[in-house]
Amino acid sequence: MNSGTRSGTSSATRNGTSSGAAGAGAVVVTGVSVVAPGGLGTEEYWKSVLTGRSGIGELTRFDVTRYPARLAGQIRDFEAADHLPSRSLPQTDVSTCHALAAAAWALADAGVGAGTLPDYDMGVVTSTSQGGFEFTHREFNKLWSKGPQHVSVYESFAWFYAVNTGQISIRHGMRGPSAALVAEQAGGLDAVGHARRTVRRGTRLVLSGGVDSAFDPWGWVAQSASGRVTTATDPERAYLPFDTDASGHVPAEGGAILVVEDAASARLRGAERIYGTLAGYASTFDPRPGSGRPPGLRRAAELALADAGLAPGDIDVVFADAAGVPELDRAEAAAISGLFGPNAVPVTAPKSVTGRMYAGGGPADLVAALLAVRDGVVPATAHTTSVPAGYGIDLVLGEPRALPVRAALVLARGRWGFNSAVVVTGPTH
Repeated sequence: MNSGTRSGTSSATRNGTSSGAAGAGAVVVTGVSVVAPGGLGTEEYWKSVLTGRSGIGELTRFDVTRYPARLAGQIRDFEAADHLPSRSLPQTDVSTCHALAAAAWALADAGVGAGTLPDYDMGVVTSTSQGGFEFTHREFNKLWSKGPQHVSVYESFAWFYAVNTGQISIRHGMRGPSAALVAEQAGGLDAVGHARRTVRRGTRLVLSGGVDSAFDPWGWVAQSASGRVTTATDPERAYLPFDTDASGHVPAEGGAILVVEDAASARLRGAERIYGTLAGYASTFDPRPGSGRPPGLRRAAELALADAGLAPGDIDVVFADAAGVPELDRAEAAAISGLFGPNAVPVTAPKSVTGRMYAGGGPADLVAALLAVRDGVVPATAHTTSVPAGYGIDLVLGEPRALPVRAALVLARGRWGFNSAVVVTGPTH
């Protein structure tokens, strides 16, 4: 099992090339699940996105009255005891509970159970960027109270980055190639991209995606220290991607898990449905600050389109990274308008109702993109009301927009320069 920044990503990809494999067959999504603020389960999540039902409110997991930022996308109606054996609860982090539940739901959605495929034909590739904060904070408390015989903070972080993948694979008997990737907000898309590569190399099915949570005092301070978290107090005016009043993002927990399969194998086992095809993937790094070179997001999008064999005009909607920070929104808008032309393609940011779920945000957007393909509708960007004309993007506002969606581009950026892009198409595109 691999763990670490961009684990499993080839050096060619890191330098700005796509991840396609010569002669590889189609890789499809046969099952999805979401655990997110305001929506547990795929259809509840989709309903919250389409209706603009927000999961953002004041964080209640600990006292935040002394902190400058108080709002969060918190999952409030999840009972870990409903999804895990009681003996596992004391040592299981919140993020892992969410990931285990989402994995089980995704496999059920795909119709995959014990004996569906041989153990070594199934793998797990997931991502988390900060879920270890709560676990590590707990280990610190042990160190302070009982001395140095307990796990070190470095060991606990290393353990946690692999724990979601490991526990999922053990629970479901998935003994094929597995990996854990870390690239902050971009990590979830990287995990799905690596899952696609793993399937193309011969593994029939890979469970993939990302789930995050860091709602303890230590994790909250770490997120706030980025300078990108809003201090707004009105949940309806806090996280405003691409808005003239954008002041930062609202941190959130949750994410999504997808069942990624070889198309021929999925048909052979009698898969009940195919949501769509993972047609293209690419990742890039931003150049060093002060280099004078542009950010790498547009290049990632161009490479993903090339990997999919599509032109910009083939894309029906862009699911934006949507940082909610004016300079970052401006840069993303420039990348989108520069690639597609001013106001040439609908753009949306469904994470405006959940907050930024870090490694879970990209996979949740992928699920939303696949559902947009299924239902022929693009969700609106909730709460945003006024987009600067200079951004040159057609941001979907107010109400969902009905239109045929045959191909969608999903973007994500992580701190420290990570950029990732995935193209999904309909199952018969």
